[in-house]
Amino acid sequence: MTAGMILLAFALLSTGFMYLSYRYTLQEKKNALEEEAGYIARLTAQVLDQEAQLTDSDYLACLSVISGIAGSDLLVCSPDGAVLYSYLTSEEREGPTAGSQISGKVMREVLNVEQFEGTSDLGVYDSDRFVVGVPLRLTRGEDLMGVVLITSSMSNLTALWRDQATIFVFTALVVLCAAFVSCTLAGIQQVKPLKEMAEMVRRFGMGEYDLRVTDHGRRDELGELANAFNSMADSIAETENQRREFVANVSHELKTPMTTISGFADGILDGTVPPEKEKDALRVISNETRRLSRLVRRMLDASRTEVRYQTDSCQLRFDIVETMARVMISLEGRITSRGLDIDVQFPDGPTIVWGDPDSVTQVCYNLLDNAIKFSTPGTAIRLSIQTKGRKAYIGVRNIGETIQPEELDKIFDRFHKSDRSRSLDKEGVGLGLYIVKTILNSLKETITVTSEDGVTEFVFTLTLAE
Repeated sequence: MTAGMILLAFALLSTGFMYLSYRYTLQEKKNALEEEAGYIARLTAQVLDQEAQLTDSDYLACLSVISGIAGSDLLVCSPDGAVLYSYLTSEEREGPTAGSQISGKVMREVLNVEQFEGTSDLGVYDSDRFVVGVPLRLTRGEDLMGVVLITSSMSNLTALWRDQATIFVFTALVVLCAAFVSCTLAGIQQVKPLKEMAEMVRRFGMGEYDLRVTDHGRRDELGELANAFNSMADSIAETENQRREFVANVSHELKTPMTTISGFADGILDGTVPPEKEKDALRVISNETRRLSRLVRRMLDASRTEVRYQTDSCQLRFDIVETMARVMISLEGRITSRGLDIDVQFPDGPTIVWGDPDSVTQVCYNLLDNAIKFSTPGTAIRLSIQTKGRKAYIGVRNIGETIQPEELDKIFDRFHKSDRSRSLDKEGVGLGLYIVKTILNSLKETITVTSEDGVTEFVFTLTLAE
């Protein structure tokens, strides 16, 4: 396609140049012949008027020089068309001589219009020539003494035009070849990374998620495409890792209670468990069954949360201070049993925000429940609500073990539980903070977590109702 367009453009450009160059060559030749004809007319008039001290031989020598320079035939004719003087170029020795009769049509046009320009054989040439004719008048009067004609072979014009066209065509071909080479190299340079990307996409689709495209330092569209592909690959690889981790976590969480249940049940059936221990074994089976039920229920809750909050949640006005107070009261028993205190830093009046009251209640409950689990007994949990600009900032801070930076990046992942949390929260399955993040994302709000020197704080935002 590109080559065709280049060839078409070259053909149009060549045609236009040929036409314009021929017109230019013709015009330049005409101007040169007009200037020479005028000079010869003035010189001849001076000779006839005896102003110029030239003999006939000197005059003919001048005609010879001018004719040689111009490469044209020079004819001086009487008013009736008879050739008085003639000088022919060396290439054209056959032509009009003294006494030859010039075509009456050309003579009439020169005498009437004062000039002739065009092609004609003048009645004395075998073929048409380019002719310029001017009248010959004395310098001291207006008496018409004759006509000066200068003729040039059409082959001379064609040769001059052909030389110019040859130079143009040669130059254009060189440029065209260079353009083709440049386009070919550029095409190879453009297509090669595209082929590499296509191969990467094919292999990536077959499960090789560690593949990445090299942009080779490009800053053009292909470089942007390579970076976009790598970003997509990173996202897909991360999602795949999360999926594998999810399957592994689910398998682990399900395997533990099922193994316990199976072990005690088999022990009762085969008599390994003594009769006096059967009640204890059944109690373990019951507890593990309830744990398994809670695990399945929480997994279903997490799935329902994902589905529910894929669309915009219900946006209502409500008092976040009242919501936090209700959550705190509902968990008062656990707070007391852990020997914890509550430090409340709420505004004196209501703080009205936009959001889904039920969802925000779940967020507050999960965060406070998480703080209770991981607080050191005898410390205080601080609940705070502050406003800044159009946002309310709700914070839950507790004192316990410091969360490592590498754990902070994963703390909102589904089923994520650090080694510390596994030992402190044996019943949890790592879905609470994941649900918090999912709900706040659906509300287009943010949540941050910091942990330094044993102080961990979660802060999430809600939009103030104006």
